[in-house]
Amino acid sequence: MPQPPRPVRDLALLLARVVVGVTFVAHGLQKFLDWGIDGTAASFDQMGIPLPEVSAWFAALVETLGGAALLLGAALPVAGILLTAVMLGALFSVHLGQGFFVSGGGVELVLLLAAAALALGFNGGRFSVDHALSSKGSTTTDEPSPAHR
Repeated sequence: MPQPPRPVRDLALLLARVVVGVTFVAHGLQKFLDWGIDGTAASFDQMGIPLPEVSAWFAALVETLGGAALLLGAALPVAGILLTAVMLGALFSVHLGQGFFVSGGGVELVLLLAAAALALGFNGGRFSVDHALSSKGSTTTDEPSPAHR
């Protein structure tokens, strides 16, 4: 099956990064601004999450900064791995025993966010800070060979 042109694929990746990045930033800021770190830690403690104060800070920082990194397309592999780790922590600590659907507290949303963060972390497209930095000074062409288009 023929692939869409590279700019179309890159635009789709940008759109996905924006949507997933905004979602993570919103969840991170919710922990800081709506619930506060103390409230988030208390909630984490009630859910049985280990080291609730440390976990609250870690989750809030990773979601906020990692989401911003997805938006910009900066440090994508690091952001993708850290965001995935936070979502897997939520999955195994809280959501796994709740079924699949998010309406019942299930794994649906955290699983989707983990997969999206990991995929975008390793293929964020050309419309990204990472791509701009990696292509500076490069004398090679960025176009794939005809066999890979």
